[in-house]
Amino acid sequence: MERRSALKNIGGLFLVPAFAGQTLQAAKKPVLRVGHLTDIHLKDEFSAPARFTSCLQHMQQQSPRVDFILNGGDVVFDMNKENLGTISKQWQLYNSVMQAQCSLPVKYCLGNHDIWWNENDRGEALYGKEFAMNQLGLQSPYYSFIQNGWKFILLDSVHLDIDGTWYIGKLGEAQFSWLENELNNTDKDMPVLVLSHIPILTAANLIEDDIVNKWVMLGGDMHTDTAKIISLFYKHPNVKLCLSGHIHLREKLIYNNVAYICNGAVSGAWWEGNRRETAPGYGIIDLYADGSFSEVYMNY
Repeated sequence: MERRSALKNIGGLFLVPAFAGQTLQAAKKPVLRVGHLTDIHLKDEFSAPARFTSCLQHMQQQSPRVDFILNGGDVVFDMNKENLGTISKQWQLYNSVMQAQCSLPVKYCLGNHDIWWNENDRGEALYGKEFAMNQLGLQSPYYSFIQNGWKFILLDSVHLDIDGTWYIGKLGEAQFSWLENELNNTDKDMPVLVLSHIPILTAANLIEDDIVNKWVMLGGDMHTDTAKIISLFYKHPNVKLCLSGHIHLREKLIYNNVAYICNGAVSGAWWEGNRRETAPGYGIIDLYADGSFSEVYMNY
């Protein structure tokens, strides 16, 4: 019966006038095409500048053309425990490549390697997130914007742990309240894309060698407030897609009709090959007016 019903429906397609099919095709034309670059970790070694240039060129040659870039953080190789001179050189390198090779608008969120928390430099004015925010022109480490009928929410998922020397994935009370307010004040028919550095939800992080009888997920590998965020998203079905990086693995996970996608890393295994089975790459996401999307991970 199911097969006959399916065949009947297929046959019915041939009765639809040609112009109706053209209208349907036009309705599914993307309203935006977004490039998702994450975990570039740019450094002046391993031919990283030339390879990052190849990535930018590869993405900008896509057809249809990419409208803008979402950069998911870990822009430079590592700021955490470095001195100010080393940090400045990393950013000079990144800015020079972007100025010469990228013609697209870029929206940024911060990664854990974009934060300066050398304990000996706590008194510096640019300590913490300020240095990277100044480089990227960010007034706040989390913010939102609307483009072509979609709302984009960019989160700050990296915070110091309780001992003040390392990081943990979370929003914190102030940012969570802001996120809740953003969603409450967004038209329920407007689709929402969320960008974070650390995954809100991941399963790929459990892939480890030689596990005997249990797996461990560290607080720096996935948001520690996952349950709270997912509960919030459940109240807002217009949240369609959450993009992340951080783990350098390509993953697509669907939970409660929200897609959680980690788009690997531009740098792969920090410019030394694949991170497990994930080759260096970036994401291309086509966004549609009805809240649907299509996406692909591109190796360059």
